[in-house]
Amino acid sequence: MEEKPGCGARTPVQAFDALYAFCAPALVRQTYLLTGRRELAREAVARAFQLAWQRWPEVARDRDPGGWVRAAAHDCALSPWHRLRPRYRRPEPPPADPADRALLQALLELPPSYRRTVVLYDGVGLGLPETAAETEAGSPATANRLAHAREALAARLPELADPAELHRRLLVLASAERLRAAEAEPVRREGERRSLFWARAALALTAAVAGATTLTLQTAPTHYEAPIAPAQAVQGVPSPGVLGPLSPREQAVEVALRRAAARGPERLEPEPR
Repeated sequence: MEEKPGCGARTPVQAFDALYAFCAPALVRQTYLLTGRRELAREAVARAFQLAWQRWPEVARDRDPGGWVRAAAHDCALSPWHRLRPRYRRPEPPPADPADRALLQALLELPPSYRRTVVLYDGVGLGLPETAAETEAGSPATANRLAHAREALAARLPELADPAELHRRLLVLASAERLRAAEAEPVRREGERRSLFWARAALALTAAVAGATTLTLQTAPTHYEAPIAPAQAVQGVPSPGVLGPLSPREQAVEVALRRAAARGPERLEPEPR
């Protein structure tokens, strides 16, 4: 579905726009085969190109920039988090043609890894090593996925047992929807906005960490303080007596003690012999 655009001495913006104009339309159609959702296909492709613009020096030096963007778009489109978003919980209208509708339904019933393998190999036309590299799997595992995906599709639609017919039907289904990608300039602007946002977030996080570190250094103790031992109950202390009214005898003793204290201590007198 794709071929590499010509290279030339261009500015980064011109090179990005040329790559976008060449790859985005076909990539939206490919991503639709993976998801069965038109808006999600556009969103995944736009997000992939935003990432490409944020990392343009890396992408521009890649031997296959289109493949870099395609892998990012497919990863985004097949993310399991989309099922949690309310806008993607409702089903979309199926294709108008019954044959296309049956093929899309059969594709969507495949596991995501099988679906991606058959779209890349039988739809895009990549070789087995390239398909394995893009799906991050070994060649034997990729061949096994492709064989099982073809068997499942042929079981639903027997005419697709011929790989040439499967390739043709995938192209027809991808082209029938007439999906259009967004313009390149809004995608670039959104990529720049996201880059600025994450740069500011990183600076704010760095400042917060530096502030917390400074506060910790200022408030941390500068010498060792022995911990205070926990309180322990003292054993053997008699319990305090309970106060109450005095008996008559105790009252008499108290009165005598008070009188004796008022007269002072008794004097000693010598006894005559």
